[in-house]
Amino acid sequence: MLIIPAIDLKDGRCVRLKQGDMSTATVFSDDPVAMAQHWAAQGARRLHIVDLNGAVAGRPKNEKVIREMIAAVGEQVPIQVGGGIRDLDTIESYLDAGVTYIVVGTAAVKNPGFLSDACYAFPGHIIAGLDAKDGKVAVEGWSKLTGHDVVDLAKKYEEYGIEALIYTDIGRDGMMSGVNIDATLRLAQATKTPIIASGGLNSVEDIQAVCTRLVPEGVIGAIAGRALYEGKLELKSAQAVADKAVGKA
Repeated sequence: MLIIPAIDLKDGRCVRLKQGDMSTATVFSDDPVAMAQHWAAQGARRLHIVDLNGAVAGRPKNEKVIREMIAAVGEQVPIQVGGGIRDLDTIESYLDAGVTYIVVGTAAVKNPGFLSDACYAFPGHIIAGLDAKDGKVAVEGWSKLTGHDVVDLAKKYEEYGIEALIYTDIGRDGMMSGVNIDATLRLAQATKTPIIASGGLNSVEDIQAVCTRLVPEGVIGAIAGRALYEGKLELKSAQAVADKAVGKA
């Protein structure tokens, strides 16, 4: 199972939010490129980059620095990018720059045809992001809740041929309160698509719980944010725990 460091970008800086609230941003670095290099040096096997401004604006806003990050580490570490990706041209541009996976969130909810087209045009490169609170999906940088059920949308997306699903529990994101095991488990059992858990990862015990209860159901990774930045988890050790727990040590 992958432990995937998150690099969330707001105004060109590396930040972390609490429950997706842009007003709660804590700046952890003014140099996202150096941060990407740091996680690569620590042995990251994938990076999760989010353009927070882009997610709200509906178009990329931190593309310049993302391209610099790709140029710095893209040949060493597969990168997945999300935030403000609403058209095929943007996907193609990022893939051409060296991104491995594109995360489509809001656009997939509002325009399912776009997600279907993206999967057809760029097979193997499209990940759908399902960001939810109390089982209902949120869009536009988590600023708006929809009436869509997470499991229902996951099943629909699966038909399009997505590479994976990222499931984020908004209520736990940035709160270091532990992964929502039960909700992630329900989603994993309802779909055959590989799932990446996100939101709340905080401890070695969390990693072990994910490996024990979720990996057998198709969860392939967990995104780690604030716990890494505040020193609650150390990436190399966290990945070693995950490898041991799933028998890859």
